[in-house]
Amino acid sequence: MAAARTVLLTGSNRGIGLELVKQLLGSPRPPAWIFATCRDPDGPRAQELRDLASKHPNLVLVKLDVENPSAVTDAAKVVEGKLNGMGLNLLINNAGIYTPTASLDTVDAEDMVRTYKTNAVGPMLMAQAFLPLLKKAAQDSKEKGLSCSKAAIINISTILGSIKKTPDSFFHPVISYRCSKAALNMLTMCQALTYKEAGILCVALHPGWVKTDMGTQEADLTVDTSVRGLLSVLPILSEKHSGTLLNWEGKAIPW
Repeated sequence: MAAARTVLLTGSNRGIGLELVKQLLGSPRPPAWIFATCRDPDGPRAQELRDLASKHPNLVLVKLDVENPSAVTDAAKVVEGKLNGMGLNLLINNAGIYTPTASLDTVDAEDMVRTYKTNAVGPMLMAQAFLPLLKKAAQDSKEKGLSCSKAAIINISTILGSIKKTPDSFFHPVISYRCSKAALNMLTMCQALTYKEAGILCVALHPGWVKTDMGTQEADLTVDTSVRGLLSVLPILSEKHSGTLLNWEGKAIPW
């Protein structure tokens, strides 16, 4: 299968997002365009992204706050202008927030709403805003069926959003995160059913428990290992995977 030629990633300035950018740039056939988004491309936390962009003309930094509808719309206009008539093959919704201390006893309404807005509403807004570009990519593709090289929405989710698997991992309650990711999983299924006719693949991926600021150093996987796994799964995704939750090795996780 051909590689995606145009890719956009949210939450690209650190952790999994930054490593995705690095490994895509270093792949044998890097995308023609990689749009790496973060809240403040000019700030200190985006320095590594700026360094990469100075060396790779196919990497474009885009200002984006996924919680802000107008910012999402503005980002879509920037990307559309840069693509100059091309479509967007791959949208990876990676931006997310996490409150490690949010137990049922301590979580409050503000944290629940804030986490839901970033982790569930954000990916919904992104898909809505970039849908015309995804449809354009699907229409221009000569590939049959659904694939990431044609047009796809990949929502970075988690096994902690699986209702069925909750008893296995509830030693780590993180209520607001769990609930927002369960909503993201439902969103993925709804997107899969809605966008299938437009030729757009929609899948949720669990990157594993990763050693990042969010995952902490107690996690099982390095960022490099997780991202290599995710990038090896993307090319094998097809119509049978649309609307499912898979882990970084391509194994199915029940909702």
